[in-house]
This record gives sequence, C-alpha cells and structure tokens, in this order.
Amino acid sequence: MTDFTVLVLPGAYAASVAITLDVLHAASALAPRLKLARPTWRVMSPSGGSVPLSSSMHLATTALPKRHRPDTSTWIVPGLGLDNAQALATGLASAGAQRAIAAVAAHAASGGRVAASCSAVFLLQAAGLLPGRRVTTSWWLAAELRRLEPRCIVDADRMVCADGAVSTAGAAFAQTDLMLHLLRVQFGAALADAIGRILLIDGRQAQSPFVVPRMLSNGNELVARLVARIESALPQPPSVEALAQEFAMSQRTLSRHVREATGKSTMALVQSVRLNRARMLIESSRMTIERVAEQVGYGDATALRRLMRKAGTHPSRYRPAL
Repeated sequence: MTDFTVLVLPGAYAASVAITLDVLHAASALAPRLKLARPTWRVMSPSGGSVPLSSSMHLATTALPKRHRPDTSTWIVPGLGLDNAQALATGLASAGAQRAIAAVAAHAASGGRVAASCSAVFLLQAAGLLPGRRVTTSWWLAAELRRLEPRCIVDADRMVCADGAVSTAGAAFAQTDLMLHLLRVQFGAALADAIGRILLIDGRQAQSPFVVPRMLSNGNELVARLVARIESALPQPPSVEALAQEFAMSQRTLSRHVREATGKSTMALVQSVRLNRARMLIESSRMTIERVAEQVGYGDATALRRLMRKAGTHPSRYRPAL
C-alpha cells in the first residue's frame, strides 16, 4: 500500500501540485540517508490520463477506481486554482469534481486521512468532512467557507490546522507547510526537518502576516469602505465606536457585518490595517522601527513589536537589520 494518494483535478494550481510531488521526491531521496523508509505515493485524477493544470502544464495520472477500495494512504488534494466563490461553485459542480468529492467522502468514511490546501479545502467541505473541526484555507476565502459550513471553526490565521483525520492549509504555497506536517506525522520530525533545510522551507505558523486588508473585503462594500477609512486616518486610527457612528450603525451591528465578511472583529480589522501599513513601511523605507510605530499610531516600538509577534511575525522578517 502507498503512503500518500495525490488527487489532482483538472485546472489544479500547477505550483501546488508541483510542491506536493517535489517534496515527496525529495523525501524519498533523503530518507535512506536518515535510515528511514522511503515515502511512497500515487497520483490519481477523476478520469485518469493526462490532466491539464494551470499555466498550460499537464500531469500523467491514474483514474480513480469506479468502486471505492479502502486503503491506508493519506489523500492529498492540492489547490484547485479557484480563487473566488463563483469559480468554486462552478468548479465543484463539474462531473470530475463530483467524482472526486464522492471518492474523498468514501475514503474518509472508511477511516482514511485527508489533507488539502487553499481552495481544495472547499472540496473537503463539499464531501461533508468539516463539521465540528477546526480548519483553515486561503485567508480571503475564509468568510465563504464559514458561510458554506457554519458548523466548523475556520481559523484563517493559521497556516496549517490538523484536526483528527483532516489536515488543512492556507493559501496555495502553504502546500509546503502542509507537506512538511504530513511527513512529520507519518515519518517523524527528522525527515521533515531535513527536507525543510534542504529545500530552504522556513516553517511558518500563521497566514496573518501576509494578509492584505483590502482583499479581506472580498467584494463586501462596507468592509472595503472601512479599510479605506482606517488607512486614510493613520497614524490616528478611529475607534470602533467612532467607526460605528460614522457608518450610522451600532457597534454590535458593525461587528456583525465585519465578522460575517472577514471572520474578524472590527478591532482586529483595524489592527490588520495597521500591521499591513507597518509591513509596507518596514519593507519600502529606511525608517527606524520607532518611526514606523509612530506612523501606524503607536507611541513606542514595543507596542508594534507586540502586535507583530501576536500576528506570528517580527520586523526582521521584512528588513533583516531590524
């Protein structure tokens, strides 16, 4: 039996697929040097044959069996290359996606483990695997996942969430973090850490340092206006109370709208805007960290460092000298 089954759908994000296979190939080459068993895998798709990926690439695959055959492998679904709610709805309604959804559901029902990143987490949702679990996905798709499956906890700040037999990861390149997690679970920390060093993969715990607040609106006009208002007010961001008054609603109503659209509280949205501005200033200017803190409304650098640390990052990530 194989250790991993890589399930690829037509149109899948080529980089996510390549990351999956390259990490597995590297692990297979390195394992004997560590006196560990080589990981084994197979690549499957709903119909088999040469599957088109994004960027005009193709991948040879084996077709999913017409009848489910229980196996002990972990099924991995790389990112689907779908980046908005309409594209997800259309893509997952296709005949191939429906076959994949049924196969993943059957694998999980027989006790199998599954893993997915980015938009592929929505395939797990369609297979009914998320209720009661803590999961993550691309941060700009988190609100849509909450809408489709309110019975799960969508922790979009996390890079990888492992909950029982289901592992999920954030945006497309979080597939690297997901693969290291899976190798660590099934083959031990030594192999996963060695792969990270050889491929120069820096372990990341959170997506929050990479969030672009304007994209959090995901088409929501109110949130887009809030972000613009907060950005224009820096270095003196408005309070939540002031924002509610300005937008002619109660703080509770404002909070409800913001959470429905972003999964964050209104204050967390304000902090995201401040963090993003700080990141841009650190990367694009020669300001001291004290001056950057002033520009985003903090009296000293300690408060900014605390905010960044809470978000899972540090000023030196954006400018090594800091």
